[in-house]
Amino acid sequence: MSNQYTMQDPTTQYTKAGPEFQQQQQEPGLQKKMNPVPDTGEDTYQGTGRLTGRKAIVTGADSGIGRAVAIAFAREGADVVLSYMPEEEEDAKQVLKLVQEAGRTAIAIPGDLKDEEYCEQLVDTAVKQLGGIDILANVAGKQQFVPDIADLTTKHFDDTFKTNVYAMFWLCKAAVKHMQPGSTIINTSSIQAYNPSPILLDYATTKAAINTFSKSLAQQVADKGIRVNVVAPGPVWTPLQVVGGQPEEVLKEFGASTPLGRPGQPAEMAPAYVFLASQESSYISGETLNANGGTPTP
Repeated sequence: MSNQYTMQDPTTQYTKAGPEFQQQQQEPGLQKKMNPVPDTGEDTYQGTGRLTGRKAIVTGADSGIGRAVAIAFAREGADVVLSYMPEEEEDAKQVLKLVQEAGRTAIAIPGDLKDEEYCEQLVDTAVKQLGGIDILANVAGKQQFVPDIADLTTKHFDDTFKTNVYAMFWLCKAAVKHMQPGSTIINTSSIQAYNPSPILLDYATTKAAINTFSKSLAQQVADKGIRVNVVAPGPVWTPLQVVGGQPEEVLKEFGASTPLGRPGQPAEMAPAYVFLASQESSYISGETLNANGGTPTP
């Protein structure tokens, strides 16, 4: 069976979008109900011990990119605190089992990232139950398209910022005081930070803010031996897209405009997070790694 080390043609490694790429009715979406089901590395990610003994928090760990990152971290030797919404328990149970099957400790803590106390609880739990925290992967995000600013409510705007930016701030603030030299923070931006869609005004704005926040924080904590970096995915097939992240008509052509001609899969994003979490990237901080199918970025 192929894994992330098997040489393949990236243009045909995964199928292109089509009519079968379907929406779900309400957020948060469930990965197990998606058609087609995303590849999050369950059958393909092969670990090599690059994160042995590390202690990680992964948000959005139930599905999509967060799920792929949690699986990859565990198979590389890390124990993982899994953050997800209570409504996503079905998907999260599968991830919990996969992390445990990798021989690592998995701690599931459902909750809402818009709650500062919950964010602090995630870090407290890692410190108390895992013995510390040396990897923070902020992956969870909120994306709901609104074509006209006149229809973009303050609550909607606020919820997007609370989920995407405030939670990142709260988690970083809580984690840094416990992190030892060699620890890493990996935040998640998007191609939307560089090439914003008009229907994703609030989401695109948060993704640009994440880049800037991370570059500033990286300089602030460099003398502590802590590195801060960002992964900026392009169009990736996750539950985020099928519950109002994109209009239904767009899903049929999702990712087709990238140079590789297809959407990415979460399993293709996980190695970027592993690299930035590992000692292999020891001289990289304040950087944004674009994993977007070849689309040029500044």
